[in-house]
Amino acid sequence: MPRSPIEISDTIDYLSILDENGRLDKDLEPDMADALLLKLYRFMLSGRRFDERLLNLQRQGRIGTFPPIKGQEAAQLGAVAALEDSDWMVPAFRETAAERWRGRTMESIILVNAGFGEGAEGPPEQPDMPISIPVGSQMLHAVGIAWAMRYRKKSTVAMTFFGDGATSEGDFHEALNFAGVFSAPVVFVCQNNQWAISIPRSRQTRSQTLAQKALAYGIPGIQVDGNDVLAVYAASREAVQRARAGDGPTLIECVTYRLSLHTTADDPKRYRTDEEVAQWEKKDPLPRYQTYLKQRGLLSDVDLERIEKEVTDEIQQAVDRAEARIKTLGDPLSMFDHLYADKPPRLQDQRQALADALESGKEVTHG
Repeated sequence: MPRSPIEISDTIDYLSILDENGRLDKDLEPDMADALLLKLYRFMLSGRRFDERLLNLQRQGRIGTFPPIKGQEAAQLGAVAALEDSDWMVPAFRETAAERWRGRTMESIILVNAGFGEGAEGPPEQPDMPISIPVGSQMLHAVGIAWAMRYRKKSTVAMTFFGDGATSEGDFHEALNFAGVFSAPVVFVCQNNQWAISIPRSRQTRSQTLAQKALAYGIPGIQVDGNDVLAVYAASREAVQRARAGDGPTLIECVTYRLSLHTTADDPKRYRTDEEVAQWEKKDPLPRYQTYLKQRGLLSDVDLERIEKEVTDEIQQAVDRAEARIKTLGDPLSMFDHLYADKPPRLQDQRQALADALESGKEVTHG
């Protein structure tokens, strides 16, 4: 029998609504309430300023290592803004802005980055998962949540975030395959920031886009300008509506850039050039969106100064609250709790040895 071609008619769209030069495609501009547009700006600005403050705190030794989000605010907030409060948000480890949109406090983020588990506590009714450090593992959790919601005949959607590096993990492929087969209502948001730590996107895949990987699993994929909050929101809203209607998952590739460090333990100058960073700084999502809001008549220079001050004050108050609370935390004896229902004798002995040492002020050693 002769070899015959199999027709694959699917294509991948690229969506950009507000480009880096401020040009707006009015035909594609999403219908968004003024209040939502302004809320997005406040959270983008707050995300940027909080990121800068966290970096200062880390350099001063007041918190530990953390992953900056600078440059990726639009990719996170444009996506998460499309969710309802009852939907699930499943982050990786660089979704500070998205987590804050969902109600997480700056104080809790500071506490966690300072090494205190108490900062990971959240409202039990909030349908959000904690951050996930192992690359790509959270996508499987999101699919499981989404499949469970479908099984229970709920209209709830799950949205999960990950970076371009995660698409090289088996978890990514397993998650998309399962979601496609079982039509799970999950939205996969890939923040393609061009670098998996020090590995460039070009060394991760030969695919022209990351979005096209959706086609292999029979689900829709779209590539968007991840520095255009309007485009991210429009694509995410469409994907959420599709999932809620029972039409299954979507993969959204947000093309963006990590303008700062992978983490504060990283030195990006060892693997990328200043010229590359400068080119992406011209595409910064924050000033682009600010210009759009001014042209819409929603922000004035007076408004910008007022919001800047309000955000600065809000961050300082959060730092003050977190550092005041830190003084009340950190009982080292708590490390022995929550491990066993009944502590084994060796742990009881170790706990008592530490308690005695703390009381006497001596240095403790244990063989």
